[in-house]
Amino acid sequence: MRKLISVGLQTIGKLSPRLGGRLAFTLWRRPLARGRVRPDEQIVHNAAKVEVIDGVQTYAWGDGRRPVLLVHGWRSRASRYAGFITRLLELGYSPVSYDAPAHGDSGGDVVSILGHQQLIRALEERHGPFEGVIAHSLGVPFALYAVRQGVAAQRMVMISGVADFGYLADTFCAELGLGPKLNRELRRSIERGYFDGDITIWDRFSVKANKTELLVVHNDEDDVVDPGQAQILLRSYGPHAHFLPTTGLGHRRILSDPAVIAEAVAFLQDADHTAQQEQEPSRGSDVAEGLDLSA
Repeated sequence: MRKLISVGLQTIGKLSPRLGGRLAFTLWRRPLARGRVRPDEQIVHNAAKVEVIDGVQTYAWGDGRRPVLLVHGWRSRASRYAGFITRLLELGYSPVSYDAPAHGDSGGDVVSILGHQQLIRALEERHGPFEGVIAHSLGVPFALYAVRQGVAAQRMVMISGVADFGYLADTFCAELGLGPKLNRELRRSIERGYFDGDITIWDRFSVKANKTELLVVHNDEDDVVDPGQAQILLRSYGPHAHFLPTTGLGHRRILSDPAVIAEAVAFLQDADHTAQQEQEPSRGSDVAEGLDLSA
């Protein structure tokens, strides 16, 4: 199917790059498949308090104290965080999440990063302020932008994330063998279709420096988001960024790996002890043994 789509778009693009760009945009913004709740996620999923906000299925666990926001990625859903949710609940946190529009159990059409910003803001008004934010894959730029625009978070954990907004168009074109002309037309269609023709979006929605403490988690065998995106995040956040490299987990299994969950939640917990650690510098700044905090 991918080969047929690739050949079709390339053929149309040669005759009319603009039409090819519009068709590419139609495909680019459609998940094509919805993530279903997996058997090992069902108990956690069923335990959530469910609310619908503007047609979007939202989930909350725990007693409401110490809320932590979880933002999923493309073709995914909130239940993929089942392992994180279990661990956060054990430690007294209250996880909060949502199925993005056209994902999971939410209806509607796919929304832009600005739509996710509004959803996250609504969840903050309902459950926040957040002690932490955890995001995966495409959820990473959504979460980072929302925090940059004022959503409160003491610490953030970004897993297998996209840092450069243009990467979303570039990788789509690369996978389908679409050349520079169709890439340009796709970008123009994205600008017109979601952002009223704003050509600054590629810089505006890419990662920017922020003083929020950030843990970047990425895998050396990630075949969806290039590990180089992690380095962009680390450079952008400078001394506020910490790195947890992993191996052998790929793009999806990393989200359910027990060691990743333990290290990520330990990083969130470390916010509770920051002041004490500053008074005891001999203890160092690592959140857990073996965690590489070099940026």
